[in-house]
Amino acid sequence: MSVNTTITYEFPLNERIRVFIRLEQLFQQFSHFLTGETVADKRAAINVLLDIMTIFRRNDLKSEILKELDRHAKVLNKIANNQGVDSQKLEELLEQLNQTSKKLYATSGKIGGQIMESDLFQSIAQRSSIPGGTCSFDLPEFHFWLEQDESLRLKDLIHWSSPFDDIRIAIDLILNFIRNCSSPRQEIAEAGFFQFLLDTNQPHQLLRVSLDKSIQCFAEISGGKHRCTIRLMAPSSDSKRPSQSPDDIPFDLTCCLL
Repeated sequence: MSVNTTITYEFPLNERIRVFIRLEQLFQQFSHFLTGETVADKRAAINVLLDIMTIFRRNDLKSEILKELDRHAKVLNKIANNQGVDSQKLEELLEQLNQTSKKLYATSGKIGGQIMESDLFQSIAQRSSIPGGTCSFDLPEFHFWLEQDESLRLKDLIHWSSPFDDIRIAIDLILNFIRNCSSPRQEIAEAGFFQFLLDTNQPHQLLRVSLDKSIQCFAEISGGKHRCTIRLMAPSSDSKRPSQSPDDIPFDLTCCLL
């Protein structure tokens, strides 16, 4: 098993990718807590699911994801006849995109809306806006559910989260394409600072900055469609705020576009 010796920091360059990465993180957290068998794990899984629902209420994600899947399919079709392209692999990727799109097109209504058909989940959602509002004396039904056999709790959580399954697959597919479509290049942040221009004619989606774990700095990335800045910062101590490193630091920069 290979050991990862780097830390990668990502900076989305548009709102669509920003939302996708937030959802990716939430889905990963949900999967982690779903397999835990303690009451704390199940509470945490419910809280993450509520966060996922909040994002879906605020965004027309089905439409955004379908647009992105369609754009990726067009890009792959354009390069189908390029020299050196693995045609079999390309066909497999296009089939994945097409199947995922079909499943999303077949989904009717607002994604996740049917979860609220559960009286229990509806009660949890209403009380969760209050700090500590899901205690046993607030929601005895929830307390009862948390004390049930693991098989029942797991069955309910899988049922409540199932409307998001196809969306999760689509987001994983899209982000995987974007992250792997470009190669990293090594750069030097002189005195912890690096700035560069982006070609506005290219569809940049995401910046990735990778640092060796031995370097005691974190990457602070800012910017937009035209110019981006990377500052390598020394972590704060008890009495000091983070400060920009005075050292020249090597890092890998990937400008992901697709």
